[in-house]
Amino acid sequence: MFVYDFSQGNKDMRDLLGGKGANLAEMTNLGLPVPPGFTITTKACQVYLATGEEPPGLREEVTEHLRRVEQARGRRLGDPDDPLLVSVRSGAKFSMPGMMDTVLNIGLTDASVHGLARQAGDERFAWDSYRRLIQMYGKTVMGVDGARFDEALEDAKRRHGAEHDVDLDAAALRDLVASYKRILREETGQEFPQDPRTQLDAAIRAVFESWNAPRAVIYRRQEGISDDLGTAVNVVAMVFGNLGPDSGTGVAFTRDPATGARGVYGDYLPNAQGEDVVAGIRNTVPLSELARLDKRSYDELLDIMARLEAHYADLCDIEFTIERGKLWLLQTRVGKRTAAAAFRIAVQLVDEGLIDEEEALRRVDGWQLAQLMFPRFDENARRQAIAKGMNASPGAAVGRAVFDSATAVEWARRGENVILVRRETTPDDLDGMIAARGILTCRGGKTSHAAVVARGMGKTCVCGAEALDIDVSARTLTGPGGVVVREGDVLSIDGSTGEVFLGQIPVVDSPVVQYFEGTLDPASGDDLVRAVDRLMKVADARRRLGVRANADTPADAERARAMGATGIGLCRTEHMFLGERRRHVERLILAESDTEREAALEALLPAQRRDFIEILAAMDGLPVTVRLLDPPLHEFLPDLTDLAVRVAEARARGEEAAEDARLLSAVRRLHEQNPMLGLRGVRLGLVVPGLYAMQVRAIAEAAAQRIAEGGEPKVEIMIPLVGSVEELERAREEATAVVAEVAARAGVDLAIPIGTMIELPRAALTAARIARSADFFSFGTNDLTQTVWGFSRDDVEAAFFPAYLDMGIFAVSPFETLDVEGVGRLIRLACEEGRAVRPDLKLGVCGEHGGDPESVRFFHQVGLDYVSCSPFRVPIARLEAGRAAVLHGDDPGSDSR
Repeated sequence: MFVYDFSQGNKDMRDLLGGKGANLAEMTNLGLPVPPGFTITTKACQVYLATGEEPPGLREEVTEHLRRVEQARGRRLGDPDDPLLVSVRSGAKFSMPGMMDTVLNIGLTDASVHGLARQAGDERFAWDSYRRLIQMYGKTVMGVDGARFDEALEDAKRRHGAEHDVDLDAAALRDLVASYKRILREETGQEFPQDPRTQLDAAIRAVFESWNAPRAVIYRRQEGISDDLGTAVNVVAMVFGNLGPDSGTGVAFTRDPATGARGVYGDYLPNAQGEDVVAGIRNTVPLSELARLDKRSYDELLDIMARLEAHYADLCDIEFTIERGKLWLLQTRVGKRTAAAAFRIAVQLVDEGLIDEEEALRRVDGWQLAQLMFPRFDENARRQAIAKGMNASPGAAVGRAVFDSATAVEWARRGENVILVRRETTPDDLDGMIAARGILTCRGGKTSHAAVVARGMGKTCVCGAEALDIDVSARTLTGPGGVVVREGDVLSIDGSTGEVFLGQIPVVDSPVVQYFEGTLDPASGDDLVRAVDRLMKVADARRRLGVRANADTPADAERARAMGATGIGLCRTEHMFLGERRRHVERLILAESDTEREAALEALLPAQRRDFIEILAAMDGLPVTVRLLDPPLHEFLPDLTDLAVRVAEARARGEEAAEDARLLSAVRRLHEQNPMLGLRGVRLGLVVPGLYAMQVRAIAEAAAQRIAEGGEPKVEIMIPLVGSVEELERAREEATAVVAEVAARAGVDLAIPIGTMIELPRAALTAARIARSADFFSFGTNDLTQTVWGFSRDDVEAAFFPAYLDMGIFAVSPFETLDVEGVGRLIRLACEEGRAVRPDLKLGVCGEHGGDPESVRFFHQVGLDYVSCSPFRVPIARLEAGRAAVLHGDDPGSDSR
């Protein structure tokens, strides 16, 4: 069965009926005023996209269900005297606002337009409905550039002295229909079809095909939605909001989707059809204005909104139409919301008894928390406000004004921060919206395309700034008082207040960051900080994964601890050899005698020891995993070309340059064509005598000194880039001897675990052997990703990743979110085989994937003990670790490790 009446479905059938169809069915079953209709399933779309043809029997099923709609409405599709009109709307499993196509008023023809006028008693309404059908059908089904219709409409308004489309009378609209038909002939060589069933079937196919429209593909890639799902198609009997002042259309939210505040929010547009609201062709009025225009419909809508929110136990986004005083519901869905609204609403619903705390944790995520940690404008900074619009999606965005999406993409690729400025956005602007720091429009409200898409992306957005005159062709924005902003000029927009400022305004830390750093008491903060605090406590109580930080300095260590890190999972020692210390490493590597080598080591030891003392003090009582030196060798050697030029120039002047010549000879001897895969990591430690021993001695002596000072050091030594167990055994043997010597001399017990970093495929594949000589594994997912894929991150991200993302080869960079199929499979194998040999083997990850929400959930599933990430991402990892436990169905109360 490919077609379902609304009465045959429910809200749990989203996979088959799509989100819109499932919710239309649910509202029908609740007895709410939904126009009759039916849903063509996502399976039908999948068949069509795979074969290029409709599934066998689909046409017959559509005919059968269409007859039921005709019976319910007492009208027949295409009847010249009293026509039934229907809409055809897309509806995928996941909401994709504005990304796919809709056609309204299907069934109108040259004959039936007169019958519609007689039945409605309104000739203007009938011709307005007909011109809308031709415009949507022409663009969606026949592929005509929508700008042609827009130009014809603007020309008609100019000729008739009309400010808005509603000011055009019946005669003007009749002429506009003729103009639209002429455009179709000119662009396609075809006439507008006069058979209603032809219109319906073609519209259904067009909606199927819109699943693969470029903007839909881009949106799915941005939102991580699978390309395989397909879209359902909803065929619904038309109800009309463009029948006069007692009709209209709107969108309502049961809570503010921007802030989460309780109340009634939304937009209403009198004498309009649904697409007019999101298209922004006329500015809407606040939903509260409906109470004055139609009190009975307003009260009924409020009652339905309360009922739907209680039923879905969540913020609901509701589309409705009023047809001459009769309220109809066209759609509901769990509404998209900003990050701030998500946290506030989740806690509100717990307090109202609609959900429990674990469900609240499911409804927020690490990406949203990251958005809340972004900076905001400094309240004390000087600013020049030029306008104020709708605070559609919060945040502080600063960038150069650009007036089209192609420019936004081009400038962003060269490193510019941009603000996309449009009269209103359309789905075709998606590329530019993704590239921009923020979006500014002079039309539309909180339910416009710009607002809805920006909220879904977490982009700052100000909509409906009516005081601004945006001239896209001239690439200027003119504000009150004659202020002119040209393309390239800097704007600052505040999505929390709706304000637009000229120039750059400094930003400051968000209150959520201040809370994490311990400088803001949640009890004294606003309700957002209290909501974050509450859900973080739930996450910490539920998570099994420990969360450590990657930190190389005492300052980073202190910040990580403030952010809630339970230790350091990666302390990179190569960062400690910069500046003046680099020359000592250079001396060590190039030493030609034991005397030279020992002198270099003696110079390095005190500095290394001091580093570790400070870090262990900052993390007292918490584990600190120190990775021994793991740089490519060339990072500590003079540049071969520079050195050769220096020697050549000295000889040209007749100078001997003996020291430089000796250095050049050594550098040439050690030069590597591919240093990232050369003498680095454990290889460097084994080939350069005394290097790792010096580092281990510094670590052990620092731990001994901290014990003597009354501290509680918990240090772990990690051997990097191990490819064979023999490498680990040799390095471990040397390290163990040094630790034992230091412990005996200091008279303390130094229990220092020695493990390895799994960052090569061979190490993962031989994990069972390596585990016998390792106290722990820490997966270095950055290098593991590079070696599995066979490319260098530094080289490829700019070279071909953008093209790969555009072509869909990557949905997301494997350096941002873990490649579960490849890299993840190796990690899973290493975990299983390592623990089979050594059940107490501690497992962690120290690549930046440790702070990526999706990757954290994978690490939970494979049984890691902890993740480690940059200090800023520690709260994100904590939240996602808690969510992973809840989503995975783990028993509460497990200890974090």
